[in-house]
Amino acid sequence: MISSVEALLFAVGSEGLSLEELTNILEKSSDEVLKLLDKLNEKYNKDDSGIVLKVLGNKYKLTTKESENTYLKKLAVETSNNLSEAALETLAIIAYNEPITRIQIDEIRGINSSQMVRNLIAKGLIENSGKSDLPGRPNLYKTTDFFLDYFNLSNINELPKIEEEVEVLEDDDLYKSKYKEEDF
Repeated sequence: MISSVEALLFAVGSEGLSLEELTNILEKSSDEVLKLLDKLNEKYNKDDSGIVLKVLGNKYKLTTKESENTYLKKLAVETSNNLSEAALETLAIIAYNEPITRIQIDEIRGINSSQMVRNLIAKGLIENSGKSDLPGRPNLYKTTDFFLDYFNLSNINELPKIEEEVEVLEDDDLYKSKYKEEDF
């Protein structure tokens, strides 16, 4: 059962899970789940593991040990020059619509962007810029000065303008061919 707790916490990543969420998912009492969490914590403390179990904001999360930060920073620097198409798409949505919530990004992309937003924050290209007035007060995201440096922009207004091209078809255009017919 410890492996189940570990798998759940790994799957949700930095979102973490509350005690209530864990008890609901595992269908166990709070006391039983707390014992499982203690055993998992003991496992990480005994092992030569780079991972620790922490409670942050009333959520249980698997995080990396602070002693590994040197290597994690090197990894972030080495991979920061490589932006996937999904990262560029997410970044463009944020840049053209900032400040914007993650849910609004998801609606535009049509896919969950949680991990992509976390990656862009880790790379220093976007940052949290406060809270929205929408219900639940979700975080707002905007680009950073590093983003401007990365794309050689002096300010966000230097982004290329997006023009929507809409081709209007006349009714009779639907039946006309743009190709000339030739006799045989």
